[in-house]
Amino acid sequence: MNFNVGDVLSPRYDMLLVVLSYIISVLGSYAALAHTKRLYRPDGTINRSMAAGAAVALGGVGIWSMHFVGMMGYRLPLRVVYDGFWTLISLIAAIVIAGIALLLAGSGGQFSKRGWLLGSVLAGVGVCVMHYMGMYAMNLRADMTLDPLLVLVSFVIAFTASAAALWLAFHVRKTWHRVLASLTMGLAVCAMHYTGMQAAEFVCVASKSPPILSIGGHYLSQLVFLVVGLVLVYLLWNVLAPPESTASGNRSLGRMNDASHALQK
Repeated sequence: MNFNVGDVLSPRYDMLLVVLSYIISVLGSYAALAHTKRLYRPDGTINRSMAAGAAVALGGVGIWSMHFVGMMGYRLPLRVVYDGFWTLISLIAAIVIAGIALLLAGSGGQFSKRGWLLGSVLAGVGVCVMHYMGMYAMNLRADMTLDPLLVLVSFVIAFTASAAALWLAFHVRKTWHRVLASLTMGLAVCAMHYTGMQAAEFVCVASKSPPILSIGGHYLSQLVFLVVGLVLVYLLWNVLAPPESTASGNRSLGRMNDASHALQK
């Protein structure tokens, strides 16, 4: 199909990818809640393994991966590739912001209302910045404009979703509560994402210069699902492995280091 300069592109959605984006968000949210339960040790110090896992689960899987799969499900009648640099920056931003927000809300192992509010604002703004950064990473023969009202609505949804996610992370204890909370968090993240997508309008232009590093191709969705699946398997192992297994692994690593030092002497 040929498009002239100034033509408005009409998007459609691949409903399979829309459903999968929700499932990914739910799984990431559940993994984040499971990690947050052990975010702090009894003495109030941070469990770095759990903190990293929670940040990756919430920011990298529950938010960013949902966002990227949702972007792939947003079909335009022109070929779309993604700027690799901005895509990577948006992933790193999502993970870092999620980690900081969780630490703010649970400062010292105790839920803090002040930290919760600060973390909610930070996470809400961060999620929106990540989302629109990802949208601007789309490279195609069209210019994108945004509806300011829908952008504002997406910010409100992002703040509300972030506040709910951070509160649930430190107040949900039972497994079935975590399941319900994950379903709710996934719905909120998807609501923000698809509201933001609805705010966009793409107008055809004569040409666009390609990015230096582009991401695209027929196997992109399969690659994304493979990576997300492997990350989720690791996160599941990380949170379900009994503490004695981790301690045993640490002792083994310590003995290896001691043997190495002895050989060097």
